[in-house]
This record gives sequence, C-alpha cells and structure tokens, in this order.
Amino acid sequence: MRVTIHDVARVAGVSVASASRALSGRRKVTPEIAERVARAAAELGYQPNAVAKALRDQTTGTIGMIVPGIGNPFFTTIVEAVERELQKTGTDLVLCASQYSPEVEARRLETLLARRVDGLIISPCDIEASVPAVLDAARRVPLVQLDRHIASAGADWVGVDDEAGMSQAVDHVVAGGARSVVFVGSRLMNSSARLRLGGFERAVARSGVQTAAPLLGEFTLEWGIEAGRRLLDGGPLPDAVVCGNDEIAVGLLRSLRTGGLRFPADVSVVGFDDVGHATMCDPPLTTVRQPVEEMAAEAVRLLGQVKADDPRPAQRVAIAPSLVVRQSSRPAAGATPERPGRSTGRETA
Repeated sequence: MRVTIHDVARVAGVSVASASRALSGRRKVTPEIAERVARAAAELGYQPNAVAKALRDQTTGTIGMIVPGIGNPFFTTIVEAVERELQKTGTDLVLCASQYSPEVEARRLETLLARRVDGLIISPCDIEASVPAVLDAARRVPLVQLDRHIASAGADWVGVDDEAGMSQAVDHVVAGGARSVVFVGSRLMNSSARLRLGGFERAVARSGVQTAAPLLGEFTLEWGIEAGRRLLDGGPLPDAVVCGNDEIAVGLLRSLRTGGLRFPADVSVVGFDDVGHATMCDPPLTTVRQPVEEMAAEAVRLLGQVKADDPRPAQRVAIAPSLVVRQSSRPAAGATPERPGRSTGRETA
C-alpha cells in the first residue's frame, strides 16, 4: 500500500498540514517538527506524489531532450553530460530520439510538451525542415538548442565553434607537411555539416594548400568506409584527410588500411568530436575535441534564463574546441603526438 502524507503525520505526531509544510519547505516549521517529519518520512519510505506536486507548483521537475540518434557516440556523450548537470538541481531528464527525421522530431516535441516538461534541450536534425516545430515549441516552453541549430535565429543555441575546430585541424596537417587536403563529411542537411565544411574551405583557402571536391555522405562509420574506397579508386591520394566527425574518420582509417596504406606515413587523418573510440582505433585518432561538459553546463544554465516566447534576441554561445594530436597524423616538427594510455588533457596545435 502506498505511504501517504497522512501516514507520515501520524508517525511524526503532527498535523497533516504541518507535515506538508515540513516536506515542501515552502513554509517554516520548528526545527523539532521538521526533524520528526523527516525521520518519519524516511522510516516509512514516503515518496511525494509527483502529479500533485506538479499541479501545485506548476512544474514537473523534468526537462525534455531530443537528439537525432542515440547510436551516434557523440550524442550519447552529450546526453550523459546534460543529465549530470540536471542532477545537480534534482531535475530529471526525459530523452527522445528524432531518428534523423523532421516529422518524427515534431511528434517527439509534441509528446514532451504534452508531458508538461519544464523546458526543452534539442539538437535539431535538419537545419531547415526542423524550423517550424522548434520555433513552435520555443513559444510554449523555455528551449535551448545544443550542438546543432536551425536556420532561424528564433531560439537560443549552445555549441562548439566549428569554424575554429576546422581551422585547427587544417593548420595541424599543413604544419605536418600536407600540401593537399580533402574533406570527408556529411550532406549539408544540418548546421554541423554546413559549418564544418565552410570552416574547412576557408582554412584551406587561407593556407594555400590544394584540395578537391569534398566527399559528402552521412555522419556514420559506413560512410567513412565508403569514402575511403572512393579515395582509393579515385587516383592520387591527398596528403591528409579531414573528417566531419570521428565515426567517419574511424571508417576511413579502416578502409584505407585495407587498401594497404599506412598512417601517417602515407596519409594523415583527422576527426572531429573526440568520442571514446577515437583512442581505441588503430592508429589512435587525431581529432578536434568538443568540450561536452562545458557545453552541457552552459545549455542548462541558459535554459534556466530562457522564458517561453521570449521577446529578447536569441543568444548564441560558441565554445572553443581543442585539437588532440595522436598517431593518425604527422605532427609538426618538434611536436609529440599523444601515446595510448598517456593523459595529456587538452592539447592544441
């Protein structure tokens, strides 16, 4: 049988009203009563009625979060970081995946809004098709975009500085002697894909090295494998390949290794994200590290400031990444790449 506030009051020897005040913390009671009620609640295993609390306080103590797919290691990492931040305030996370579909994403938003979440954190799956549903949700509850964002400026955003990350990657391979560099990324359906390609193109133009048409597919291991095959079949290989994320880079390494290439003797490969398997592939992957803990903390902080249908201009917070140099790329003269098992913190080229 469920323990009620009446049971707690009876065991504590106080009125139901006093027990309610002591447990809610909204009104003061004497220290003696507070202690008796807390002890009785603990002994009985009392759990407050979340529905009643939500009706009373007009909050549910939950934040909804939508990411394109939890199979992508980066999104798993960022979800865990957000949940750790929310736990500091006793807030629960309700997670959904849009499955890279704007239609599914819109349904997930409606589901979370129907559950009366106190706010939303979303990584929109499509820079243009996600706009209507995201802006509608932002008019109804506080909303912050994390990592990816929509084309409209109508909702706050926190993410990595993709341009700075690509600049670090290109500068690194050029310093290692590359004179031709190719980009392998995702089709330009989301903000990350567009910004990383744009950042790569500007960095290459500034450095003066040669490049070729980018290879664009998906942010997946499978696409990295296919892109590697295309490079092997397409004539002279570039000196370096910069990838849009780590999954692509790991697939590319596997494919090029099958083709008989050595890293970095024949070609340097650089990824983006620094997810767990970046250190486990062979060779360990040089990559741009996204500061996920800082991004999550900033998103949660900003969510606490945002109001539904906020008339103020949307805030955009771009956090600087860092380059972690490992063994898949040629380091600049005098530099030493990270070795497996050796912690170096954040390394910049």
